Amino acid sequence: MSEGVQRVQSDSPWEETIGFARAVAAGDRVLVSGTMPFTGRVLQGEGDPYEQARAAFRNAVTALKEFGLGAEDVIRTRMYLTHLRDVDDVARAHKEFFDAARPAATLVVVSGFVDSRVLVEVELEAFRSSPEESAP
Repeated sequence: MSEGVQRVQSDSPWEETIGFARAVAAGDRVLVSGTMPFTGRVLQGEGDPYEQARAAFRNAVTALKEFGLGAEDVIRTRMYLTHLRDVDDVARAHKEFFDAARPAATLVVVSGFVDSRVLVEVELEAFRSSPEESAP
């Protein structure tokens, strides 16, 4: 394991199975892995792209809190949707979380996720000015 790299786990059932961390901090960057709208194994907002996006963003921002960061520190977001029709709903949720920060953003329509009920998955990248002060 690299010195100075910190990792945070969550309650995602896939982290152990796949072998990844919810968030990884290296230097002044914190990267949050693809995050779906689950609490443990329970899908939040089934059938509702807006509620799923809110839950996914909430989960991702919660991972940032482990490093003393929040939505205001986010510099990049990525949103993956299964349906073009859901763009407005996911965009509305994004704006609620990140309107003040105005990160660089990407929105892509994909063919599907590991759970077919999922309509949206998100990734975040945040900037921390002093890694030593933000260590978990």
